[in-house]
Amino acid sequence: MTLPMAVPAQGLPARVRIHEVGARDGLQNEKGTVPTEVKAEFIRRLADAGLTTIEATSFVHPKWVPQLADAEQLFPLVAGLPVELPVLVPNERGLDRALALGARRVAVFASATESFAKANLNRTVDEALAMFEPVVARAKADGAQVRGYVSMCFGDPWEGQVPIAQVVRVCRALMDLGCDELSLGDTIGVATPGHVLELLASLNEQRVPTSALGVHFHDTYGQALANTLAALQHGVTTVDASAGGLGGCPYAKSATGNLATEDLVWMLRGLGIDTGVDLGRLVATSVWMAGQLGRPSPSRTVRALSHEDQDPKEQ
Repeated sequence: MTLPMAVPAQGLPARVRIHEVGARDGLQNEKGTVPTEVKAEFIRRLADAGLTTIEATSFVHPKWVPQLADAEQLFPLVAGLPVELPVLVPNERGLDRALALGARRVAVFASATESFAKANLNRTVDEALAMFEPVVARAKADGAQVRGYVSMCFGDPWEGQVPIAQVVRVCRALMDLGCDELSLGDTIGVATPGHVLELLASLNEQRVPTSALGVHFHDTYGQALANTLAALQHGVTTVDASAGGLGGCPYAKSATGNLATEDLVWMLRGLGIDTGVDLGRLVATSVWMAGQLGRPSPSRTVRALSHEDQDPKEQ
């Protein structure tokens, strides 16, 4: 298999933790429902490829995300894997369901804008934060780690450009609630590197440490890898990605897929940054999943490596 030559660059982290979201964020956007056993096999294969954090499912009401209505059936099938398996919990009822099955990492999903908070949660930003307060407190009391997703950090399809101070306020509020980590979402893919660096610096100024930050870029305008590199230059070491580039956002129609995990791993390998991921196994997993879904993977790396001619000189 062809691999990039590793040429380390100055000022970048030695290791990056990939927060794999394909099994949750990716599959929740499918028009049809993927069988539970297929989801479980997907997660097993992702773990076998070396991913150590794999977001498994979401404990939301089936009415809102029917594609993930099988959370109670799925989670026990993968709970024994030697990896972290975060789950999304929208409220206290979702938290109860997750904790009852032994989930040790949970996530809440906030918005930096009023329009998206209304569309996604049917609440104002402040009402959503108030709803999350007991969720975070109870999860922490139970010994679980809590991640706070913040969507629309760089732009909103209804409101347009989002002021950085507005994003920082929501992020600071989630940290004050007790979140261990934040994921900064470029939900419609409009971020550019300078914008990324300015937001990260502004968060640091408001006592949100870089060590608590992850980035979640969509590739709508082809900027996801450039934005990721900017975040790495700032010191971020957690990057969200989706195997095969699965997913988008059901409430933001202009959003295309997530950053493909394979494309991310290719870049990081070329930079000499360790991820622990076996790229060949990961590509094979995405090819398998694409077959289950009946369409090719949008990942450029998956397409390139799965179609390359076998050659005795391959690495």
